[in-house]
Amino acid sequence: MIDDGTITELPALAAAVGERLLSLGMMLATAESCTGGWAAKSLTDIAGSSAWLERGFVTYSNAAKVEMLGVSAASLDTHGAVSEAVALEMVRGALRHSRAQVALSITGIAGPGGGGAEKPVGTVWLAWGREGAESIARREHFAGDREQVRAQSVRAALEGVLRLLAEHG
Repeated sequence: MIDDGTITELPALAAAVGERLLSLGMMLATAESCTGGWAAKSLTDIAGSSAWLERGFVTYSNAAKVEMLGVSAASLDTHGAVSEAVALEMVRGALRHSRAQVALSITGIAGPGGGGAEKPVGTVWLAWGREGAESIARREHFAGDREQVRAQSVRAALEGVLRLLAEHG
């Protein structure tokens, strides 16, 4: 794997997220599928993260998304796990099933298999939510191998938290 710098950027990015959350007195929850907890791991690498990271949900299977986050089975059947609808339901579920005021979600196809014409490998849906505000989602198409797609997903998710807090903090 050729590192594009994403992995080395994650500690500074995670620290920036923590500093911003701490300054606002807010807690974050993560809801992850294709990244398998990498966003939460990046955040907990920061000493003192228990002051601003409330919990993380790793919901790799569809059943876990339904059971842990309250994602609708109908949304999964209609849109698939890698969709705007499911990313939004994941982030809303993370807020509902935690004590956090801010949440992120990541669901995608990291590869090397599993992609198709409509959703090729590298397709990732990310969502961000905050108590009392409309949740937002964005689709990305990341290039590279499995680790690169996952690392870029984590970076985009953390950058999105910073944007959300800057816009609404």
